[in-house]
Order: sequence, then C-alpha cells, then structure tokens
Amino acid sequence: MDLGVLRVIRAEELELMRAWRNAPAVRRNMYTRHEIGAEEHLKWWEAVSRREDSEYFMFEHHGQPLGIVGFNRIDRRNMNASWAFYAAPEAPRGTGTRMEYLALNHAFDVLALHKLDCEVLAFNKPVIELHKKFGFQVEGVLREQYRDASGFIDIYRLGILAEEWRSHCGVMHERILSFNRGDL
Repeated sequence: MDLGVLRVIRAEELELMRAWRNAPAVRRNMYTRHEIGAEEHLKWWEAVSRREDSEYFMFEHHGQPLGIVGFNRIDRRNMNASWAFYAAPEAPRGTGTRMEYLALNHAFDVLALHKLDCEVLAFNKPVIELHKKFGFQVEGVLREQYRDASGFIDIYRLGILAEEWRSHCGVMHERILSFNRGDL
C-alpha cells in the first residue's frame, strides 16, 4: 500500500511550505498567527536546519507534496521529542492520517524514541481526536495558556509511548487500508 513518504524538503519547496503555512486554515491552528514573510521564513528555516534537535520533512503522496511534518526538542538522552504537522490546504481527505502514521513510525523506528508529545489548541478538536485515534493520551490541559485576539485558550498536551504505538500501529494501518478501499 502506498501511504506516501516523508522526505527531505528541497530548497525550491520553501516557498510552497510558506504558502501552506500562511493559509488561513493552517495559520489559525498555530501559535504564530501572523502572515509570515519570505525573509522571516528563510531565517527560520536556516536556523532550524542547523539544529541537531529538529527534523522537518515534506510529506509526499503519489509524487505530490501535501504537507509538512516536524520533530522538535529531540532529546536523545531521554529518548523523547515533540512533533507537529500541517497539510496543504487543498490536500485530499486522509492526508493527516497518512502523515501521522508515517510520523509515528519515524519517531519510534528511526529516531528510536521512547515518547513523543505534542500540543494542540483546545478549539482544534479534529486534531485532538485524530491523535487519540492513534493512541495518544491527553496528559494535561494547560488552562488559558495561549492568548489571541478572542481571549485565552487552553492547550491540550498529548503524548504516546513507543509500546503504545506498537500496540496501536496495526489497527491504524488497517484503518488506512480500509479508507483506501473506500470502506470508511
């Protein structure tokens, strides 16, 4: 089955990456909500590309770039990291599921992590539920931790351990196969 791939982000794709990140549907679910300029994006990319505790990937499916997966605060001693992702605004249904499946495999098989965590703004319930389907547990809610123009927003902190992913991996693989067959 072709789930797609996580691959190196090419220099010529940086503008595409920025365009997706600036799309209103993506931007509203991020901590950084302003429209990111080309210079700001390039400075960020140069800095993050040099960091040993970060890895970013392009998600590609059937030869088409469709999203970004990033790992941050990779702590090899304690075997944990944080991650985030976003799909292209025009990405087909199921893209987030494929990206998460590949990201978890990378985290636990390639990075050899013991634990992976993430943070999600409370109003982004679809992503919270997606993470739960993959076996993430809500580890806490940071009450009114983030402030935007509408007020204070809770942040959900979620985590998954390697053994939880290993026990859940087959179920999610079958779910993706079912989706590809149109069974969902």
